[in-house]
Amino acid sequence: MALSAIDSSSHRILELPTALDLNAAGPLADTLLKHSGEDLILDGSKVQRLGASCLQVLLAAARTWASEGAALSLDNPTPRLVEDLRLLGFDASTFFDGATPQ
Repeated sequence: MALSAIDSSSHRILELPTALDLNAAGPLADTLLKHSGEDLILDGSKVQRLGASCLQVLLAAARTWASEGAALSLDNPTPRLVEDLRLLGFDASTFFDGATPQ
C-alpha cells in the first residue's frame, strides 16, 4: 500500500486508505515520518476501518507534531472512522486539530 501526500497551497494533504489496519500501520508510520515537522492534513474521507495499530501510529504522530509545533489535522473523517475512534476510547478532536466529520 502506497500513501502519498498531495501539496495544496501552504500544506500537505495525506489521503488515508480505506483500511487503517495492522497491514497499514507500517506504511502509515513511514509516510508520516517523511513529513514530520510539516503542517499536514490527514484526509479521512475514505476510511472504513480503524484498528488499534494505526490508532497508535496516529497518536504518536499527534504527539510528535505537537512537540515540534507543527499542525496536524484530520479532515473529513467518515462516520465509521469517528465511530471506530469512539469504540477505541477516543474522539477525533482529542488528538487532532480541526477534526470535522463529513
